[in-house]
Amino acid sequence: MSVPQVMGEVAPGCLAALPCDAFRIMSLLPEGASFEELVQDYFLAVRGGGLMLSALDTELLTSWAQEDVPFEVVARGIARSAEKALWDTRPGEPVLRSLRACKRQVESEIKKYRDRSAGEAAAERRRSRTWEETRHGRLRASLERLAERRPELTLRVGQLLDSVLATPPAEPAQLDAQESRVFLGLLRALPFAERGRLWREARGESSERQGMSARSRQVSRRFRLLALVRRTLEMKEV
Repeated sequence: MSVPQVMGEVAPGCLAALPCDAFRIMSLLPEGASFEELVQDYFLAVRGGGLMLSALDTELLTSWAQEDVPFEVVARGIARSAEKALWDTRPGEPVLRSLRACKRQVESEIKKYRDRSAGEAAAERRRSRTWEETRHGRLRASLERLAERRPELTLRVGQLLDSVLATPPAEPAQLDAQESRVFLGLLRALPFAERGRLWREARGESSERQGMSARSRQVSRRFRLLALVRRTLEMKEV
């Protein structure tokens, strides 16, 4: 029995050659969608179901839109909140019950982004690392620690450091693309049995997700798969 491939997965040596768009956070909306539409779309897919936000969630989303930060910064906070909740959710339950459950993590990501952006603007004479460069550096360091914990992954880690993570990203979307490449590459390097177990867990269907469109289920399943890889490799916080 073969293990199915995740959408966009390719041989590890080809990961760096794929266009960034192939690994960006997937949206179900047209290119001109607003910030609010993108966030709602991503939240509902990660949550695993639902049709719309509550009035209180909509109010919170409006306040985030006024922060004028990239969608990917807020999406990162939603994903991190969902990952933490995923392990406590009973089968058949949504990962997140409301957007408000993501408030602390999203606003933490916004603050980190703002702090880095402010530092960059204030240091014209002194080169300061951007938010993307800081995250990139943390991911590289996390991979190096992984190679120490899991020597059998040393070769794959070296390949990823030399190809996918060779250059720091210039924008949040590129950072998301790099992270996806890294975790999909690590997934391919895991033993067959372990890889298969992660796939089976990621494909588990909740009652709400069964009512979603095929594309929405794809987004939800991809989120779960990457979260499971991060957890298995003890790389939950990067």
